[in-house]
Amino acid sequence: MKTLYIAAAMAALTGCAQQSEHSTRTKKQLPVLSASEVIKQAPNDHWQRVNADNILKITLPTGAAYIALNPQLAPKHTAHIKQLAREGFYKGTNVYRFVEGFVAQGGDSSGTKQIKTANKTVPAEFYHTTIQPLNITALEGDGYAPITGFLNGFAVAQNSARTHTWQVHCTGVFAMARGNDINSASTEFFVTIGQGPRYLDKNITVFGRVLEGMEHFNRLQRTPIANQAFNPISNIQVLADIKSDKSAFKVMQTNSVSFKQLIEARKNRTEPWFVHSYNYVDVCAMPIPTKRVN
Repeated sequence: MKTLYIAAAMAALTGCAQQSEHSTRTKKQLPVLSASEVIKQAPNDHWQRVNADNILKITLPTGAAYIALNPQLAPKHTAHIKQLAREGFYKGTNVYRFVEGFVAQGGDSSGTKQIKTANKTVPAEFYHTTIQPLNITALEGDGYAPITGFLNGFAVAQNSARTHTWQVHCTGVFAMARGNDINSASTEFFVTIGQGPRYLDKNITVFGRVLEGMEHFNRLQRTPIANQAFNPISNIQVLADIKSDKSAFKVMQTNSVSFKQLIEARKNRTEPWFVHSYNYVDVCAMPIPTKRVN
């Protein structure tokens, strides 16, 4: 019993020492600026303009949502939905499925609308493969991926070799629905609402995120009302094609010094309200700063 007591005491002292060391290390790593100050002070060259040809405008009953597409990780899906938009496929469709805290899913709920110019289906692009490791602004991994982080304005994850890279299911991502066949994605899309369902990662192709207008998805009707159109979609268009809409957006470059400072500020909050810092942030708790410039 005495031996056990001594061992337990030594373990407790070791734990205190480790805790003290962690507290000191965390304190030294605390950022000077808060997250809001980092964003405010980020120089112009730490922001990148989003190409209007890779932005979708989805016009919903309460207003327009703008979606940044991700051609780097899912070029086929990006091209596919742009072609559908340009042929006017989504005129008169609706957001027909709303699951609280999960997704809002839209498209042709009847499944009878004819595709004119686009392909009927698009092959799965669950992850982007590179021969050489693809560098990202990395965080620690989590239960869903060995590596998480950010690439070109999107939250992503990777395998341990960094040769498979995919966009993760955070709140506000844009993805294509499919059936049991992994290559059956066609015209139905969804936007995640509430906490991102990370268990869908690498099971569905994610290829964009909401830049502006998330509130219009949150304000959709939950259930149909008799004699009333249910969450109609007036249109989905490529922003570059709309002469009357001069909207433009910038996102903070996720490989910039400012964004790396922002990660540290999110890991360890410096605002007076906080009494404890964890020196950690998960990939979906790092919203990528986005601003309208026109």
